[in-house]
Amino acid sequence: MKLRFSTTSPFARKARVVALETGQEAALELVKTVTTDSASGLAQDNPLSKIPVLILDNGEKLYDSPVICEYLDNCHKGAPLFPMAGPRRWTALRRQALADGMMDAAVLRMYERRRPENLRSSDWDAAQKARVTRGLAAFEAEAGQLGEQPDIGNLTVAILLDYLDFRFSDENWRNGHPHLAAWHKSFSARPSLASTRPHD
Repeated sequence: MKLRFSTTSPFARKARVVALETGQEAALELVKTVTTDSASGLAQDNPLSKIPVLILDNGEKLYDSPVICEYLDNCHKGAPLFPMAGPRRWTALRRQALADGMMDAAVLRMYERRRPENLRSSDWDAAQKARVTRGLAAFEAEAGQLGEQPDIGNLTVAILLDYLDFRFSDENWRNGHPHLAAWHKSFSARPSLASTRPHD
């Protein structure tokens, strides 16, 4: 299988983390992709020209990160990262959805920062930042329940927090979120997370 990824995308990182957690990293050929490079062929693999894309051995292409992660989770025999039906499943999926949405907002903020200053919208930036701020408050409130046993929910939360460190270190999300910070310090030491931290 081939995985289109970049070292900066938190969504592509999710796929790599799940592959590592499920012992499938060696089965993946990592294809570093620049989404703005029209010569990369990304648009032929995903009409949205977004990463990650997982290209299966039969040529079928899977995209976005929740689909790829659940596919990989179905390809191993160990404990599932997507819990089976019941309360644990819905909690994990809810956490994934919130963290994914916060990452979307953070990525939009990052792109806004890169625009020429006269074209930037402070209102747009504030609206995206507010989404992240509300999400951090929600995760702080349930930090004691995030736990150390990995699932798609808490893995995505950790990836989100690492992305905020990577792109918005000046805002220091740890301020006002002591319980979430303590959980992250412990949980982010997992080899799958420590070996895939974002970098340019």
